[in-house]
Amino acid sequence: MNRKERLQNTLAGKPVDRPAVCFYELNGLDQDPDDQREFNIFSHPSWKPAIDLAREKSDRIVLLNLPILTGKPDFDFYGELASVEKWSSGVSQFQKTVVRGRNRTFTQLTRQDLDVFTIWELEHLLKDVEDLKEWLNIPLNPYNNEIDTQPMLSAEEKLGDSGIVGVDTGDPLLFAAQLFDMATFTTIATFEPELFRQTLEKFFYWLMPQVEMVAKAFPGKMWRIFGPEYATPPYLNPKWFNDYVVRFNVAIVEAIHSTGGTARIHCHGKIKKVLDGILATGCDGLDPIEPPPQGDVELAYVREQYGKHLVLFGNLEASDLENLSQDNFRKKVQRALAEGTRGSGRGFVLMPSSIPYGRVLSITALKNFEVMIEEIEKM
Repeated sequence: MNRKERLQNTLAGKPVDRPAVCFYELNGLDQDPDDQREFNIFSHPSWKPAIDLAREKSDRIVLLNLPILTGKPDFDFYGELASVEKWSSGVSQFQKTVVRGRNRTFTQLTRQDLDVFTIWELEHLLKDVEDLKEWLNIPLNPYNNEIDTQPMLSAEEKLGDSGIVGVDTGDPLLFAAQLFDMATFTTIATFEPELFRQTLEKFFYWLMPQVEMVAKAFPGKMWRIFGPEYATPPYLNPKWFNDYVVRFNVAIVEAIHSTGGTARIHCHGKIKKVLDGILATGCDGLDPIEPPPQGDVELAYVREQYGKHLVLFGNLEASDLENLSQDNFRKKVQRALAEGTRGSGRGFVLMPSSIPYGRVLSITALKNFEVMIEEIEKM
């Protein structure tokens, strides 16, 4: 069984020769060690052995961001109402976005550092309830472009039999929560539920045509939907999960299913009290099922209670990948494999909750990636 077939069978709940093993974002296609642009951390020589290992040994999953549209590499919410300024200073590059409302002007500021593979939000677009009320009057810019099939076709050609290509999208909660800093988000979502529902509905009606368009253009793909973790403890009381997540994600999952695709919910953190809600979305898979203390539920419990319906992805903590000795990390891998495949279930993919995001990959992390492959090949 080749790696592509293994992943396809896993998603379909069919028998496999062994569990799949995925390095999550590290797939050996998105990371180019030969790209010498200064903000590409993967050009550092320490990353090459891990990239090669992902290419040669892991069951590769490459996720392309929605929308996959001609000339639109990222979400463009505001069209001509927004202006963007970019500049570099020292070891950082910045982006300032200004959005003009009827009565207010909103500003967002982000920073990316030379040696860190992430984007920091220094200033969120909306600051308070009054900002939100004004923002609700701003029309979101619809996408009318044709879908560009080339990125998907190119990625599939490069992967060959070594993995699969899917689609990555946030849900309405993701987009709504990221309008604010965390304190403001949790306050508004808790004490201004009607305003927050209006915000979610606005993003939902903007997002759904794109989901439907891409699902039809790329039938049968695996999708990853991220954002539900914003409605889990300690951010929000789980009582909001149905209203803020299930209500909208059911329709997203149905659109994906309508063209033969599968939907995987991405939800970090403490998920035990929202597992029924996750299942209620109709999704086919769940990641990363973080073990305690980062999470609040053991993989064995999720497998026993929900494994019949869900493909489980996990449950290795990224901090363990980076910090544990090989012997101790091996024990974590062995436990995850035992719990993730115990009894009957739809399927299991061994996977970390994230990958390191520093320019220099430590020897410890590299050796622990190797441990994952060593243990999976014993099965």
